[in-house]
Amino acid sequence: MKTYRVTELGKHPSLIDLSALPLQKGFARIDIRACGLNFADLLMSKGTYQDTPEVPFSLGMEPAGIVTELGPDTEAPALGARVVVFSGRDGLADEGVFPADRCLPIPDNMSFEDAAAFQIAYGTSHVALDYKAQLKPGETLLVLGAAGGVGLTAVEIGKVMGARVIACARGAEKLEICKRAGADHVIDSTTEDIRSVVKSLGGADVVYDAVGGEQGEAAFRATNPDGRFLYIGFASGDMPKLKPNHMLVKNITAIGLYWGGYLRFKPEVLTDSLRVLLDWYADGKIKPHVSHSLPLEQADQALELLRSRKSTGKVVVTMEPNA
Repeated sequence: MKTYRVTELGKHPSLIDLSALPLQKGFARIDIRACGLNFADLLMSKGTYQDTPEVPFSLGMEPAGIVTELGPDTEAPALGARVVVFSGRDGLADEGVFPADRCLPIPDNMSFEDAAAFQIAYGTSHVALDYKAQLKPGETLLVLGAAGGVGLTAVEIGKVMGARVIACARGAEKLEICKRAGADHVIDSTTEDIRSVVKSLGGADVVYDAVGGEQGEAAFRATNPDGRFLYIGFASGDMPKLKPNHMLVKNITAIGLYWGGYLRFKPEVLTDSLRVLLDWYADGKIKPHVSHSLPLEQADQALELLRSRKSTGKVVVTMEPNA
């Protein structure tokens, strides 16, 4: 099997050949056809992600492919089933062995690329907006980093849930993508003042912050009384400095979300959410935006697209079918 391997934290990963992994009870072997990339892959390769495994390991948190073999006394999923897996690692390979109970069947009308671009981005936004913030129809949702992997799904899901969506991103090209995803208003973070524009639009009831730093602080100051501020990530490299006394006076709730963390203590939150999302996909309500799709041999270039912020939506790595 070919796999994109981290052998030393902080050093450049490399594409290497490994022997096929053994198959144990409760596991399934997957012929991987695509794997979605996430900002967490960059952090993991440096050792700064909250769930960085011990080296050596392979990057790739959400592979999609075909079940080719089951471990002893493992009855599901069916051989030949098309599945997507939240693996947390080891997805950037042409083959992988994963817990069978994490293999989720995908709709017949869903491509492997869409499946690989789906779970974490849509799952994060749906759990954040529905389960955590309880976004209501007619409320105003402000999305920071709105053209990114999770941000664009927040725009889409916000519209499906009936919100008025303000999307904040960098540059005209990215803002146009946000408009196509359903944004009612857009803000260019390179030229416009986020706080003043949002306040002129009536303020935000829910803020979805995947950026942090100064943008997060500006968005917080434009949050309405009884608003909810969602910490999703810190792509800027800095955490926003929110003032607790302002939260108190305005009755603002700050909410943290680590989507994968629910696997440990409340997995039904994720599985229930994904069922809803897959139904929405099958009904044509949502559709992943994949800006770049590159073969496994170009995994370096694929990750650089994330690092340089040259991608929009998701970057997906594809694999040839195993012989």
